[in-house]
Amino acid sequence: MNVTMIRAKVKAENVPDIQAAAEKMFGAINAVQPGGVKYASTRLADGVSVVALLVLDDPADNPLQAIPEFREFQEHLPEWLAESPTVEPLTVIGSYELF
Repeated sequence: MNVTMIRAKVKAENVPDIQAAAEKMFGAINAVQPGGVKYASTRLADGVSVVALLVLDDPADNPLQAIPEFREFQEHLPEWLAESPTVEPLTVIGSYELF
């Protein structure tokens, strides 16, 4: 299982923008229901930090890339983020219906 965690800080003034874009993106993902992927995005208690978790059955094939709203979200990230995101592979040692 390929699990990746992406952490980033959003510029405070862009929190509403990223929230609206994420809702639009997840609406499209839910409509398409791509296989081979699990994806979640969360905002931390500080209000500006976000953590996304991405699980791909095949790390060489991310079906989210075929969804225009996902690509649009990715394109706008550099203008919304206060700093570069960190991307870390995770090793799952146990899970109950999360992964």
